[in-house]
Amino acid sequence: MAERVRVRRLNDAEGKTLQQIVRRGGKSDRSIVKWRRAMVVLASAGGNDVNAIANLVQTSPDRVREMIHRFNDLGMRSLDPQWAGGRPRLITTSDRELIVKTAKTRPTKLRQPFTHWSVRKLADYLAAKEGRKVTVGRERLRQILIAEGITFQRTKTWKESPDPLKNAKLARIEWLLEHARERTFAFDEFGPLTIKPVGGSAWSPEGKPQRLRANYHKPHGSRQFFAWYSISADQLFGNLEPRKGWAPTLRALQAIRASVDDDQPIHAILDNLNHHKNRGVREWCAANDVELVFTPTYGSWANPIEAHFGPLRQFVIANSDHPNHPALTRAIHKYVRWRNTHTRDPRVLEAERRHRAKIRSEAQRRWGHPTPAAA
Repeated sequence: MAERVRVRRLNDAEGKTLQQIVRRGGKSDRSIVKWRRAMVVLASAGGNDVNAIANLVQTSPDRVREMIHRFNDLGMRSLDPQWAGGRPRLITTSDRELIVKTAKTRPTKLRQPFTHWSVRKLADYLAAKEGRKVTVGRERLRQILIAEGITFQRTKTWKESPDPLKNAKLARIEWLLEHARERTFAFDEFGPLTIKPVGGSAWSPEGKPQRLRANYHKPHGSRQFFAWYSISADQLFGNLEPRKGWAPTLRALQAIRASVDDDQPIHAILDNLNHHKNRGVREWCAANDVELVFTPTYGSWANPIEAHFGPLRQFVIANSDHPNHPALTRAIHKYVRWRNTHTRDPRVLEAERRHRAKIRSEAQRRWGHPTPAAA
């Protein structure tokens, strides 16, 4: 059998950047394209198969495979759309390589009295460079740098995961997503969710955008969406809780355990928040054959559920003005039900609904209380 198409293993910087893009959503035509491509890559890194990703971003499986292969070849550059333009003046490949190499070199290393290049300074230096010179206009120089993925950016600090078990944890997650998909779930919190108008995008008459009220007071507090994702079934579930903590985490894990109708081990992928490692949570999981599979430190991007939070924010939170938390809860649950219905065959869903009802009844008999209500 042919090997499943999947992105290569991400490094920490790529994973965090993709996670930020997906969670923040697209805010322009250009960033919408980048957001969709980032969601494909992050979903593939999380072990989602090509058909599930195609349903997630509403495109064809062939297009998903193309984006995955392109990311494997080009890395983060593959996320940026390349709009077609007029034919530029021809500059040789070696000229471009010299321009890129010089732009990426700190000016002080080239005996220049400044800490960074401006387009004018870089063009002047290349034109007056001893030995090989490159004469190029400032606008063409800017175009070349952008085409090569070099932009003027604010300097940032960076950090890699200090987890000594990083490779072992990533390998364990990858193995589960490849060989134990039917018994593997992804769990995480989505929030904080507050009651306030949230800007977004929508179809409107030209020059007459939709309006949202201004908001000066936030007396409603916040909520957290405790969500879990079934890898093999491509189904998302969850509960809204007043705050993070070990008790709502335990309730979510109990719901995951109750969704499987046998006593064989299951696996829950989650990040390293303290309440995920609470003693009570660990003891319950050990007694009920639930393996807690932690992502590496600062590596929550490896959690397969991350890619599915992007559409939730884009289509429920963005461009919304919910009056209170019950209304927000209903909106989230309604979207999750719609999402689950539109990813599977309706006949299969009806059979699974009856199956889950049987499982809830068995869970109530076994533990003496019903499982938490899933969306």
